Amino acid sequence: MNRTSIAPPSNAPMTGVVLPGRHQPLGATWDGRGVNFAVWSSHASAIDLCLFDPESLRETMRIRLPETTAHVFHGYVPGLGPGALYGYRAHGPWDPERGHRFNAAKLLVDPYARALAGRVDHRHHVLGHVASNDLLRDLHDSAGGCPKGVVVDDRFDWEGDRAPDVPWTDTVLYEVHLKGMTARHPDVAPGLRGSYAGFASEPVIAHLKKLGVTSVELLPIHQAIDDAFLFEKGLTNYWGYQTLGYFAPDNRFSSSGDRGGQVREFKKMVKRLHAAGIEVILDVVFNHTCEGNHLGPTLCFRGLDNAAYYWLGDQRRLYADFTGTGNSLDPRHPQVLKLVMDSLRYWVTEMHVDGFRFDLATTLGRTSRGFSPHAPFFDIVHQDPVLARAKLIAEPWDVGEGGYQVGGFPQPFAEWNGKYRDNVRRFWAGYEPHRRELGFRVTGSSDLFQASGRRPYASINFVTAHDGFPMADLVSYERKHNEANGEGNRDGDPNNNAWNCGVEGPTSDPEIVVIRRKQVRNMLSTLLLSQGVPMLLGGDEIGRTQRGNNNAYCQDNEVSWFDWDLDDERRALLEFTAKLVSLRREHPVLRRRRFFQGVHVRGSEFKDLAWFRPDGEEMTRHDWDSAGRAIAFLLGGDAILGLDDQGRPIEGDSLLVLINGERAERTFRLPAVEWGADWEWLVDTAHDSTRAADRPSHARDEVLLEALSIVVLRCRHGG
Repeated sequence: MNRTSIAPPSNAPMTGVVLPGRHQPLGATWDGRGVNFAVWSSHASAIDLCLFDPESLRETMRIRLPETTAHVFHGYVPGLGPGALYGYRAHGPWDPERGHRFNAAKLLVDPYARALAGRVDHRHHVLGHVASNDLLRDLHDSAGGCPKGVVVDDRFDWEGDRAPDVPWTDTVLYEVHLKGMTARHPDVAPGLRGSYAGFASEPVIAHLKKLGVTSVELLPIHQAIDDAFLFEKGLTNYWGYQTLGYFAPDNRFSSSGDRGGQVREFKKMVKRLHAAGIEVILDVVFNHTCEGNHLGPTLCFRGLDNAAYYWLGDQRRLYADFTGTGNSLDPRHPQVLKLVMDSLRYWVTEMHVDGFRFDLATTLGRTSRGFSPHAPFFDIVHQDPVLARAKLIAEPWDVGEGGYQVGGFPQPFAEWNGKYRDNVRRFWAGYEPHRRELGFRVTGSSDLFQASGRRPYASINFVTAHDGFPMADLVSYERKHNEANGEGNRDGDPNNNAWNCGVEGPTSDPEIVVIRRKQVRNMLSTLLLSQGVPMLLGGDEIGRTQRGNNNAYCQDNEVSWFDWDLDDERRALLEFTAKLVSLRREHPVLRRRRFFQGVHVRGSEFKDLAWFRPDGEEMTRHDWDSAGRAIAFLLGGDAILGLDDQGRPIEGDSLLVLINGERAERTFRLPAVEWGADWEWLVDTAHDSTRAADRPSHARDEVLLEALSIVVLRCRHGG
């Protein structure tokens, strides 16, 4: 064993002895008497453990890990405990042309660290190479610019915490940035705004409960870094899609400090949300890391075993980039798969989260022959007993060849349905989508998911998400306005499928304002009336705007933060959205477990699904191929396949949905009496709130729909 003592830290081991320890589990594990350190590398010749003074952050001890087992370097330090700060230095070949970039001058983060202290400072030699030449090794010490791992005490009193375990059919997702929702909330204590504790505060939970969502899908909370080019511009990576630590809650969201308090605070947040019946789903980024391309910093994986962790190109010096970030993790390697699976299991078992949304998930399914639904990652997930109880959601694309895989993922994955988003946007923006396409999307996308044995809830339906315009901007801008990002408005997708209703940006024109408000209600209604799982973008329910920025990833400011100063119109929108969510919860016909068949079920009065022309006649095959933006469909409440959890037939009221996508008012004739005699009005998007009509409507009545509007009618079962 080789040990260099620099100076004894305040939390130094009680003896100078460093024991061999164990090679499992990976990471820094405190057992009450000392800490076991274990880190994997298949190409390193030696690895040093570095300990740091918790006050000065000065390196105080460097210990050569004494044993290697199955490529795991390990050692046990008696007397060390929670709060100790540490990092690694890896010795090995510097040979970029062959994919090796070992540099012992660079402090490395433990990939399995449970918490990190500090942030990356690009001014402190974090590049492993000379800035002007990635083939030359830089020998400056990077410890001043690299976060330190924190030894954590995992003990926590969950007080009988139980997962809400919301069925997929009842799930309403709410995608939200933890800080963005709380940074300006007047009822959240100033010291808690932007934190885990702030998100778990009573005002935030009350809003979520009022809205009726069942599950929050949090933008990345794994420890992330700010890119160097953003650092130079004085910007930050607000969204957090540059992961450094897959086991560590990001310390920027901690009101409890960065010495392990972030772990306890995150657990408290989950416990409070669970007590309110709300699930916690994490957006996770296993397709790439924060280290970028061959010119990026050496912070962790690159310095520990570049050739193993990353998918390298034919020229081993460079990286295969399926993600648009400069690198891609290599899911073909067993250790990469182990890292991913160990992280997922940790967040379920130790942190009690309820599921994951996988960013650019196609990369995880890539093999040497391209994407495959039988890739090793999917096989491992399929048989894993821990993940069997978690919700798993794929973003089914990346930027590589063959990367768009909507509908191509295997069970048990649900998928962000990009085809749903695009088609609904195009319909309400006035483009001419194919009617058949719209029919598939609002009825659960059976064309995408049925063949793989999945159900309608495999389709995560969304119109807006963090990436792109929020809904208020989708009806106010047609072009992106990303100048604040400092890239000359070159970033962000130019294809927004948006309609500004006649004026680009804010306007006081009352006619345009009315149309925009109605268009928001139309898209929210379409989303919550569609089969599948609806996902609301946080803030859409209160008219949040990004001022035309469709790529606000670096805007940690009022461009992204919620504005809680609600006027009457924004309060009305919140009420309208909450009532739509309630409508979905009350009517089982909107939460079907099986795809429609267009037939009568168990002698039902109605077909499970029927489509109608504006003249009230049932559509024919020819009608599906014709032009027109006015359409109606009936959902038979007594024709729902399947049984409830008690084994009883699922029945409810029938709903008739009239959609006028034309920019002129349109008369609809209600279907004949055999489709329902008496109809009660539930929703009319031409108005600010859901409302009942002054009088009921009857079979064959004519109903006038305003331009660009939806009407929902109810026929009570048996009526």
